[in-house]
Amino acid sequence: MPKPHPKEFRDDVIAVARKGEAPIGQIAKDFGISESCLRNWLAKADRVDAPAADNRSAAELREANKRIRLLEQENEVLRRAAAYLSRDINPKMMFPLVTDLAQTKGTLRVPVAVSCRVLGFSRQAYYQWLACPVSQRDWDDAHLINAAIDLHAEDPGLGYRLIADDLPEMGITAGENRVHRLCKLQRIRSFHSVKNGSWKKPGPAVHDDLVQRQFHAEGPNRLWLTDITEHRTSEGKLYLCAVKDVWSNRIVGYSIDTRMKKRIAINALRMAVQRRGPVAGCIVHSDRGSQFRAHTYVAELKVHDLTGSMGRVASSPDNAAMESFFALLQKNVLNRHPWTSRAELRLAMITWIEKSYHRRRRQRRLGKLTPVEFEAVHHTTTQAA
Repeated sequence: MPKPHPKEFRDDVIAVARKGEAPIGQIAKDFGISESCLRNWLAKADRVDAPAADNRSAAELREANKRIRLLEQENEVLRRAAAYLSRDINPKMMFPLVTDLAQTKGTLRVPVAVSCRVLGFSRQAYYQWLACPVSQRDWDDAHLINAAIDLHAEDPGLGYRLIADDLPEMGITAGENRVHRLCKLQRIRSFHSVKNGSWKKPGPAVHDDLVQRQFHAEGPNRLWLTDITEHRTSEGKLYLCAVKDVWSNRIVGYSIDTRMKKRIAINALRMAVQRRGPVAGCIVHSDRGSQFRAHTYVAELKVHDLTGSMGRVASSPDNAAMESFFALLQKNVLNRHPWTSRAELRLAMITWIEKSYHRRRRQRRLGKLTPVEFEAVHHTTTQAA
């Protein structure tokens, strides 16, 4: 009895068919399924989508009204904050403004949570201030911070030392260490010292490197490689996690998401297991990304009796066979033109993988066969034997 196709794969095939860029029969052939199977999928999807359309419209209207109301509240906070800060009152503490907004009657009332989020501090800080009067030390610190902000606004090149030297002219006396502490708290620093984003070293490996750059397997489901790539669209980034069988170079599992969380790696692994099982004893090799070091991902490996493997830090050759696939994807899909929507890029990626990479692109390592042809020949040879 044939294995059922994964839900994410079915949804992607349905989305490609609904675009209507090719006949149903051709799409079914490109994705390795029968035409009747694809028509059944489309019919079931139409039945599920039809009754939910009205509910979705009502939900979308409610969400739109809710969002409009929230934007109105945020705009009111910004308007009142601009007027509040324009007054010649020191220190310019924003907590009283939150109270005023929360106590305003009528449609202009703004919840505390919204005001705190827009003004950039936590509700806990506001309620702590509300419960406890401001001490003289805090009052003096607020004066100092306000003066430091004004000095830094006039000359962004000033650091905390130069700000401490200029404070006496404003009638404020404070030690250099105190100025440094308050400037650090408010992230006031000279633009000369601001560095670009630094590279964050990954955490320790949870598996040993069992591959050692030997990307070769004697049979199917012996060695899988996995990694995550990203690409920018007009709507934001889209992430693809793919699982590749080294034996045939076939992408046996994938997952596409708008966020690079651990769920994308887990979903790709589950699809691979569903499409290829049994896979007990297979080595799954990856880099040291946090998604592959997560406890839930390691637990997923154990559930299916898979063996984890990890390369070294910042060493792309340790997963070179997977990087080569992503390089092909980059040249053939991602870099072809700017992508306006995530949905458009998603369909383009899975169409290229299933149609071109699996069934049309011949590979010399496979004897000038495509991955699907290579697996079919091996399966036929095994049956004959």
